[in-house]
Amino acid sequence: MSSEPAPTVVEVPEYFYSVDVNYLTHMIGDMLSRLISHNDLIPLTPSNLTRFHSRASPGITVSEYLRRIVKYTSVEKACLLILLIYIDRVCERHPSFTISSLTVHRFLITAVTVSSKALCDSYCTNSHYAKVGGISTQELNTLELEFLTLIDWHLGGSGVTLQRYYVNLVKQHPCYKRARGTNIEYGDSVVGGRGTAMLDEAAAQVEDGTDEETTRHFDTLLDDERIPYIA
Repeated sequence: MSSEPAPTVVEVPEYFYSVDVNYLTHMIGDMLSRLISHNDLIPLTPSNLTRFHSRASPGITVSEYLRRIVKYTSVEKACLLILLIYIDRVCERHPSFTISSLTVHRFLITAVTVSSKALCDSYCTNSHYAKVGGISTQELNTLELEFLTLIDWHLGGSGVTLQRYYVNLVKQHPCYKRARGTNIEYGDSVVGGRGTAMLDEAAAQVEDGTDEETTRHFDTLLDDERIPYIA
């Protein structure tokens, strides 16, 4: 009886700002798919309905939707990675909020709109983001205000925090491994609860000196104009 071949493992750069955006999109899309599979089992009640809920699941997968956003908005890698941070922040503040097949699409296009404005010097108009996302500009404007309220305008993310999420994102995907020039490592995290389950990992130091070493690395990049946004 033949077994299925092991998946090809791609080595990605040590730091998130160097990773190919297609690999990053793949990893984030797969993580969101796992999260949705978990959260779709949670019963939907009137008390946890939000503006982000669709009447039915859109006819496009979350991975396809994310690729569409990347293709037509030229979104920065930091803006993609911070989507996971936003999910955890919203779910921490609002435990009844869930990223499900009914909410993920509207959440993603809104979060990309907001993160691009918060992190980048140049970004698209709301009408362009709305067209890419398949919703009206008026609806996106409404969702943007709702999103800012849910997250309490907490939109930034340090390079160190983004790196922690990147490390755990790569670790959880069977098709990728991270090239390491240092011994920086973070604890395991798995999809669970209503968020990505990375928030606690990002808040904890697992090895002595890890955060200090990562901080020193990102401090050296602040004046390097070749590197995209690093908070």
